[in-house]
Amino acid sequence: MKTTNIMFEQLFNKPEMKERRRTLRKRMTPAEVALWSMIRKRQLEGKRFLRQYSVGYYIVDFCCPEHKLVIELDGEVHNSEEAKAYDAARTLFLESVGFTVLRFENFEVFDYPERTLDEIRRYLK
Repeated sequence: MKTTNIMFEQLFNKPEMKERRRTLRKRMTPAEVALWSMIRKRQLEGKRFLRQYSVGYYIVDFCCPEHKLVIELDGEVHNSEEAKAYDAARTLFLESVGFTVLRFENFEVFDYPERTLDEIRRYLK
């Protein structure tokens, strides 16, 4: 049991990242606010999602630890080659520790909210 707790402390929500996570929660993008309003408080399939959760030294937009699912919302800033390379490395790391990463463009949350939720539901089942 202690080994699990040590691993958890070393991999998830590192204390040294607490302030950064808190800042990101206070400054959520409009797309993050919209999706959060649809998945918070176990509204989606009764599953608990966390926002601005850290895995290693990466802070993910949303996480459902029970299903090892990460949801990332991508806006314009993710279109540069540098950002694409960073996102790819980040995804590889998250997958290497057992997470599945679902990515959505910001516009999908606004224009196709049910389709976005349906994609998340498909993974949860």
